[in-house]
Amino acid sequence: MGSVKDLIVIKEPKTDELGLGRFVFSDRYSVFDYGRMPDEIKGKGASLCLISAFFFEKLEDEGIKTHYVGLVENGRVKRFDEIEEPTNIMEIKLVRVLKPEKRNEHYDYTIFKREKANFLIPLEIIYRNALPEGSSVFRRLERGEITLEQLGLDHYPKPNERLEKPILDVSTKLEDRDRYISWDEAKDISGLSDEELEKIKNITLKIDEIITKEVKKVGITNDDGKIEFAFDDGRNLMVVDAVGTPDECRFSFEGIQISKEVLRKWYRKTAWFKKLEEVKGKPNWREMVGEPPKLPEDLLRAVSDMYKACCNEITGRKLFDVESLKDVVKRLKELIG
Repeated sequence: MGSVKDLIVIKEPKTDELGLGRFVFSDRYSVFDYGRMPDEIKGKGASLCLISAFFFEKLEDEGIKTHYVGLVENGRVKRFDEIEEPTNIMEIKLVRVLKPEKRNEHYDYTIFKREKANFLIPLEIIYRNALPEGSSVFRRLERGEITLEQLGLDHYPKPNERLEKPILDVSTKLEDRDRYISWDEAKDISGLSDEELEKIKNITLKIDEIITKEVKKVGITNDDGKIEFAFDDGRNLMVVDAVGTPDECRFSFEGIQISKEVLRKWYRKTAWFKKLEEVKGKPNWREMVGEPPKLPEDLLRAVSDMYKACCNEITGRKLFDVESLKDVVKRLKELIG
């Protein structure tokens, strides 16, 4: 399905009927839109699967509809509290993935206005509680691609500044390279009504609130995150993909970001990344930049332990035999500076 998780289709979705499938969360990872990187992070897939299941069940408790069915252990579908060992397989309801038609350098989204139900909405919704160092918001403000008014801010933010209230952002989801867009364009390309778009914003804020509350219990700060939505076969909104994980969110703990930003930070010091900055966006840029360097073994182990410790502490279950997140973060700080 993608660079970091695979999809097993049990029942194909139809125009008027949901399908059924299983996500297999892998130990692969991706940064900078490159795709699959050369290493695998042991335990990452199961950690993300379990954290996402934990949060999907929290969302359902709050009346938020999702595509989550359950976790798969020994061939059986179970709730999070029922599993005995870590699993990287999640059963989900499937919708159709419609694709905008690419014409030269432009995309035709007409299909999303024509079809009425049972499809992935071609948007990624981003909530921001803070603007950490490295946030795309700073680059976009510098380039004049977005204004403070559009972000709902009354001053120019500083790196790592906590916001008084969350701000929402939106990007495309199904183009060759995702791009940030205005809410007007988001509504236009997706075929959403004003009411549906407002509901998506409200659900996103509620999800942010739930995630923030849960991770705060163990000393983690929820800086930002992304949410994906689909319409079910009755055109009801539901949350899809994965939610509340260190890959979907940017979490901070004791002064560092415990997310893929750890890996990005290491790669930003490499010659490979300098080359990537020069060629990204050009045709065949992935071929031009070449194979990424492998991670050092000690960093690879520490990042593996970071994912496992996050899972243990966020979910409140010691599913992995690993030291505390506090101790893991201490190692990471020594390794990445």
